[in-house]
Amino acid sequence: MRPATETIVKPLPSHLFTRHEGNAETRWEAMAGQGYHTPIDRFFVRNHTATPRLDAATWRLRLHGRGLRRDIELGYDQLRALPARTADVTLECAGNGRRFYDSQQHEAVPGIPWGLGAVGVARWRGVPLRDLLTMAGLRDGAVDVLATGLDAPYVHEGENLGHVRRPIPVRKALDDVLVAYEMNGEPLPMDHGFPARLIVPGWAGIASVKWLGDLEVSTTELRTPWNTLFYPGVTTMTVKSAFELPWPATLEAGRRHELRGRSWSGNGRVAHVEVSADNGATWHPAGRRGPRRDAWLTWGIAWTPREEGAHVLLARAVDESGAGQPPRRARHPFGYHFDAVVRHPVLVTRG
Repeated sequence: MRPATETIVKPLPSHLFTRHEGNAETRWEAMAGQGYHTPIDRFFVRNHTATPRLDAATWRLRLHGRGLRRDIELGYDQLRALPARTADVTLECAGNGRRFYDSQQHEAVPGIPWGLGAVGVARWRGVPLRDLLTMAGLRDGAVDVLATGLDAPYVHEGENLGHVRRPIPVRKALDDVLVAYEMNGEPLPMDHGFPARLIVPGWAGIASVKWLGDLEVSTTELRTPWNTLFYPGVTTMTVKSAFELPWPATLEAGRRHELRGRSWSGNGRVAHVEVSADNGATWHPAGRRGPRRDAWLTWGIAWTPREEGAHVLLARAVDESGAGQPPRRARHPFGYHFDAVVRHPVLVTRG
């Protein structure tokens, strides 16, 4: 197996990413001044093994299973020739924010110690999965769609668990899922699933299987290590907010600073965001920055710190379903779904 430093193809400069054993977390300060979408060069990478080098000319996507009337197989050009849809979708690892269980709540949990940077928004283009299922003749008794990736089999504690694979219910597959082949107007980069991947809006990133090669449609519920041993019960993602600032940040006293950030939720649009600069004693509404879109809300608020020394910035959001960010999150045994308000440290200095 290649060293961890070689499991990702694209460059990982330290001013854009924090590395985690073959995975790469976006630094939030790298999003300052960027547009609505996360640029590919700073989009986080979560790999279970290593990014494979696949050839579009020989790649095939197979659809089969008892839940279909016939098997079909598509090549890359055939997939791209089908009617397509484009959507702005948030992609987020289920463990995003995991390290705050320990650093804020003093409750250690296992897994990659992500901050808030295992998330990104891209404009994805591809074929609606429902169209492919219709082509193959979806049966009335179909229950699950099992997506399998073409990266190397994953070995866990000495046991070969096979290729990464995760089922989604047919009702979700028929809703808004894409078999995507473009990201931000470009062919999918290798690290992000080339030639094709699933994009499952609102759900944890593990559902959006990369390097897609096989879709099995079953008439029974399916179980794999990626919905039993790993990510059990994980579907939609929770509400989170992040400042586009270094960790920790340094700001000058007596100057007006425009604090900018982004908030997102797997339940739908973010309705509003509040920011506190006095440890939660008072909260002030943040103003929307740019158009309101579904994937995440970009926002900003002015702050003029008067006193030098250590400060903490807080941001909390509420989505259109009414879900918000509590001051504390009940411990999850795998460190998933951290949605509590994150305490962002700031040192205020005299210029």
